[in-house]
Amino acid sequence: MIWKVRNVEEKKISSAVIRRLPRYYRYLGELLENGVERISSNELSDRMKVTASQIRQDLNNFGGFGQQGYGYNVANLYSEIGKILGIDTKHSMIVVGAGNLGQAIANYADFAKRGFVIKGIFDIKPELKGTSIRGINIYMLEDMEEFIKKNSIEIAALTIPKSEAVNVGERLAAAGIKAIWNFAHTDLNLPENIVVENVHLSESLMRLSYNMVNQGKATKKSRKS
Repeated sequence: MIWKVRNVEEKKISSAVIRRLPRYYRYLGELLENGVERISSNELSDRMKVTASQIRQDLNNFGGFGQQGYGYNVANLYSEIGKILGIDTKHSMIVVGAGNLGQAIANYADFAKRGFVIKGIFDIKPELKGTSIRGINIYMLEDMEEFIKKNSIEIAALTIPKSEAVNVGERLAAAGIKAIWNFAHTDLNLPENIVVENVHLSESLMRLSYNMVNQGKATKKSRKS
């Protein structure tokens, strides 16, 4: 079978499709660990709670990965989605902020398995200088720019208070960072060539609350009817 990945830049891929790709990658990884060699779109649909036709549409954005009557080769599809997501190569990153969230990110070993290698952690507290988290050294924020350039850092996880985030974000951009994983509760206005992924934990929790409340209403309504 010939596997072809269509150049994503040839067409506009919807954000909904992009959000589903990591889920495909995760489920396929679990299938590989369980020794599954191939899977149909219907079987993948049952696992992901996404319709089989939606799965086929999503994957057709990037090329023909399946074969009628056979389904998808799990190992090959896993590898190709990894290439699409850009995690078939290593990405060097830093964590800015050594508080609870920053420490949690540094302690999550699976990031390295996905190709995201944390090279250093930065903070302003003098007592943290020279210490480490899971073997990753903590440096002072004043040394951040030099470290980024010396170690060819591409990504920064920003886990500092929003009062400092804008200034530090601008420093990261000026130092050559390509992408920022922003956990600060504020938006960053940076040049368009800097990719910013905003993670607002409180908004996620509010969406959870909304879905929980409305699921409860739907359950009560179905019981009455």
